Amino acid sequence: MMDETKKIAEKKKSSQDGLGGTIRVFAEALIIALIVRTFLFQPFEIPSGSLIPTLKIGDYLFVSKYSYGYSRYSFPFGMGPFEGRIWGSEPNQGDIVVFKGPKDNSTDYIKRVIGKPGDTIQMQEGRLYINDKMVERQPIEPYETKDFFGNTISAPRYEETLPSGVKHQIIEIEGDRGSFDNTPKYEVPPGHLFMMGDNRDNSADSRDMQSMGFVPNENVEGKARWVFFSIEEGARVWEFWKWPWSIRWNRLFTSIT
Repeated sequence: MMDETKKIAEKKKSSQDGLGGTIRVFAEALIIALIVRTFLFQPFEIPSGSLIPTLKIGDYLFVSKYSYGYSRYSFPFGMGPFEGRIWGSEPNQGDIVVFKGPKDNSTDYIKRVIGKPGDTIQMQEGRLYINDKMVERQPIEPYETKDFFGNTISAPRYEETLPSGVKHQIIEIEGDRGSFDNTPKYEVPPGHLFMMGDNRDNSADSRDMQSMGFVPNENVEGKARWVFFSIEEGARVWEFWKWPWSIRWNRLFTSIT
């Protein structure tokens, strides 16, 4: 009888140890994932077409959290224990960055850095002016995309060269007569950045002072590095049986510029 009781107790203890071990493994994995996400790399899904043709809806990318140092927005829910940035550096003109929107400090956006503190930015008849100089652009083949009504169109596409030397592509789905193709002259204040999308006529960005405006440097979360997965717009990631046809294979593991 004693032997039987002892066996039951040992079995119960073994079961408890097994459950405790499983919980520890999950807790350790969660802590490691949290550390990686906070200090190294964070995955990000492209939810809108504001950076077409550079980034497409359905792209999944990694954002390096260490590129510009850390702020409280580097931490989940913006709960960092300090103000400003530590080990910080400003993004370079032309970088594509993820940041918290300055109006609510909670919504994630991804745009290209166009202006840094002290720069003046203006759009005139669809042309970008930085510090009163027109930014060079060269027309290339049109880009097939959708307009505001969902119709497929061939949008004018250009290769734009920023003063920093960064070359990137932009599209103008409304030509040079879009809503923000003529703007006042903006002067970027200290500690802020001016952001724009590459889909110039379909991007809520710093040109719209009501919805975004200048972005505090503190709000920057990290730099977009590379696309690790990409699926056609409208496809569902969990429908893995459709992957051979819905995955954009040519975009996997491509760097972002």
